[in-house]
Amino acid sequence: MTRAMRSDARRNYERLLEEAKRAFRERGVDASLEEIARRAGVGIGTLYRHFPTREALLETLLRERFADRAAAAEELLDHPSPLDALKDWSKAMVEATVSYRGLTGTVADAMNDPSSDLHAACHAMRSAVARLVDRARAAGELRGDVTVTEVLLMVHSAAWASERAPDGEPSLDRLLDLVFTGLRAR
Repeated sequence: MTRAMRSDARRNYERLLEEAKRAFRERGVDASLEEIARRAGVGIGTLYRHFPTREALLETLLRERFADRAAAAEELLDHPSPLDALKDWSKAMVEATVSYRGLTGTVADAMNDPSSDLHAACHAMRSAVARLVDRARAAGELRGDVTVTEVLLMVHSAAWASERAPDGEPSLDRLLDLVFTGLRAR
């Protein structure tokens, strides 16, 4: 049985999350944990008591976002075009991922590392998008040899490229159009 957090501990926890969001948006997922703690008005030990690793902090911040992406995949199962549904999900996933510079690599690594704090959240989302991939293949809109892992790697690649593209060129829509043209069944 877990105890409820004391009110001061809860405030520290919430401030740490807010400062982590801000730091990761501004400086990426490699932002200084010491700086996050300082800006939250707590010591680094307090940060580590709540979040023993950087990935534990990221997992807390991303849990809801990944659950939303999984729910969106479920909702898109009713979309009239299975391939467009997969593309819509992919675009939203890229937009969610690039909000924290460097998150793409962290998520891709977590998918393959069962010891990662992010692994379970990544796999729950992966399972949901797998149904979109299966539906698009079954409808004959997606190449039959395309796997969910390949789709996710391409989504991560588009996110990585859009993070580094000069002044939005090429646009995310353009990158995804190129990816999905290659994935489309002939």
